[in-house]
Amino acid sequence: MVQESILALTDYAEATGLIEPEDRRYTINRLLELFALDEIEEEIESSWADRPKMDQQQAEDALEGILKDLLDYACEHELIEENSVVYRDLFDTKIMGLLVERPSDVRKKFYRLYEKNPVDATDYFYKLSRDSDYIRRYRVKKDLKWTADTEYGDLDITINLSKPEKDPKAIAAAKLAKQSGYPKCLLCKENEGYAGRINHPARQNHRIIPVTINHSDWFMQYSPYVYYNEHCIVFNAKHTPMKIERATFGKLLDFVKQFPHYFVGSNADLPIVGGSILSHDHFQGGHYEFAMAKAPIEKEVTFAGFEDIKAGIVKWPMSVIRLSGADTDRLIELADKILTCWRGYTDEQSFVYAETDGEPHNTITPIARKRGDAFELDLVLRNNITTAEHPLGVYHPHAKLHHIKKENIGLIEVMGLAVLPARLKDEMAALKEAVLNGDDLRSNPALEKHADWVEEFLPKYENITPDNIDDILHKEIGLVFCEVLKDAGVYKCDEAGRAGFARFIDAVNQ
Repeated sequence: MVQESILALTDYAEATGLIEPEDRRYTINRLLELFALDEIEEEIESSWADRPKMDQQQAEDALEGILKDLLDYACEHELIEENSVVYRDLFDTKIMGLLVERPSDVRKKFYRLYEKNPVDATDYFYKLSRDSDYIRRYRVKKDLKWTADTEYGDLDITINLSKPEKDPKAIAAAKLAKQSGYPKCLLCKENEGYAGRINHPARQNHRIIPVTINHSDWFMQYSPYVYYNEHCIVFNAKHTPMKIERATFGKLLDFVKQFPHYFVGSNADLPIVGGSILSHDHFQGGHYEFAMAKAPIEKEVTFAGFEDIKAGIVKWPMSVIRLSGADTDRLIELADKILTCWRGYTDEQSFVYAETDGEPHNTITPIARKRGDAFELDLVLRNNITTAEHPLGVYHPHAKLHHIKKENIGLIEVMGLAVLPARLKDEMAALKEAVLNGDDLRSNPALEKHADWVEEFLPKYENITPDNIDDILHKEIGLVFCEVLKDAGVYKCDEAGRAGFARFIDAVNQ
């Protein structure tokens, strides 16, 4: 069986273009070595040769099963320490690493294509990242995704199921494992080709592309979880902390100059309103248009001395200033002026404090894109102040919404994509049955936290049936996410909020 699986994986590699036909024997031999085998029996190889070749789609559909068979064999023959997802992931990455070209070859091919067209280059690199199983297609497909129609456009909703749950034994082993500072974090360039360990994922099948932005060395890769199309990560060659500053705007705009079909943005650089990795400066981008990018200007504004830059407040549940112009130097200058003003801005009337007890609170989540001949910068005002009433953050999802979303609101959520926890899959399935059966939610410990929400939306619907319950839950979760974004917005979408926003615009103009 394992011999057939080795031949099937070699077929996969050939069908997807990971290897050329001339590489076939070499690839088989490398796989034999990994599985401590001496040969493919002649009879097996002869009968296998009569099989029709896979095409790309057939190869994609087959990979999960091929790897499962190989991993089962590896467990049975003690090539894997434990038969758990962590150890299996370490080993199957080692398998796939045997099929991927060296970094130098990948980079040469990327830039050869880039000279013709940046789209061709990213198409190649994205396909490679999926075919190599760095992006595990079969796991990403498990994510639940839909759109929710709201007053701010169609928001994207996803319940993230592509990150596997760790086995308790693996969690315990990770705690006991020797702590290593190599690589320093999951984003460092040293991850490329790294074998991994119990407390750090394997990356033998991982490739990164060097890019120079704003005269500094960075790299580009794709996210293994691809929350949206061609979800890429652009990261500093040095392990240096996140920092939103004038140079950030230059880097973002320089990136979209080089890859005009991509947007790129940065998480904020403070806890609560920042991303999950603040220790390594990085951006996220991709070939996708979020609801925020489609949102219109609600009110045009003018910044003194920058009349050549179109500016306005975006119709969005968070507080967004959009700048647009052909001259990127002018955009950078104005964006830096707004950032500098916001960093030191306090407005007690709006509960905006630049700092308390020496701790800074104000920062910006910036996003850049190219729109025709013009460049756009969206500057989202953020503040991470906490209070006794809101210990996780005043401008963070409030406790009422934690039954759906409690986690930080980072760049992806800011733009209009809710990344919701995996627990909601089972909770919504149970909630669906409970609503249809008329059960008392408060008597169910797993569903009690959703009771207030359900009681609030049920009266809106005259007739809830098995045919419409899914659509109703999807719609209502979308509306909750809309409220989450409103909570994260510094200036609320009401008269007092608009007045507060106007005061800040006046402060920039002073």
